[in-house]
Amino acid sequence: MSHNLEPHLTPVEITSLKPTQMTVGLREVEDKRRQWAAIREEKGADFLGHHMVPVVLGHKQRLYLVDHHHLALALHEEGVKHVLTSIVADLSHLDRQEFWSVMDHRNFVYPFDVDGVRHPIENLPKRIVDLKDDPFRALAGAVRDAGGFAKIDAPFSEFLWADFLRRRVGGKKLRHSFEDAVEEAMQLARSRDARHLPGWCGADR
Repeated sequence: MSHNLEPHLTPVEITSLKPTQMTVGLREVEDKRRQWAAIREEKGADFLGHHMVPVVLGHKQRLYLVDHHHLALALHEEGVKHVLTSIVADLSHLDRQEFWSVMDHRNFVYPFDVDGVRHPIENLPKRIVDLKDDPFRALAGAVRDAGGFAKIDAPFSEFLWADFLRRRVGGKKLRHSFEDAVEEAMQLARSRDARHLPGWCGADR
């Protein structure tokens, strides 16, 4: 997700950030935990809290996380208390209803559950630690990392891929053999059936 960023140099508690999605792929969170644990070992614990995450300043001056939910949760689980933020939009002058209308129209929110079903905004989790596990989001992340599709700046693009894969890869296979599920998903990602999705890298013929 690409934005014009206004750095906010005062550290913000990760637990105070408001999610704008309902799920993450916990397998991907664990991968990020391992990556950041290695960085902490090399560069020191303070380095982890220097990573900036994009937020929208919203109703009642709350900070809404609009990307990097996996990273924020991974840092929290690694014991990091604070992060720096980058304010991508100041919508604090709007009332609650108009705020969420603008958030929705600007693709700053993705209120879909682990089954790909849209929920009312009121059902969004209140804290990062309340995000639910969507194994298909983790599958989409693994396919992206393996080159199955390109990482682009479209908001929540991996969730679109997760929903595509949810309809085609068996949940039983995903639970019992993640590697086999990735192999099948890689083939699906390169197929013409996926040509409507952001970052598609298949042959258009």
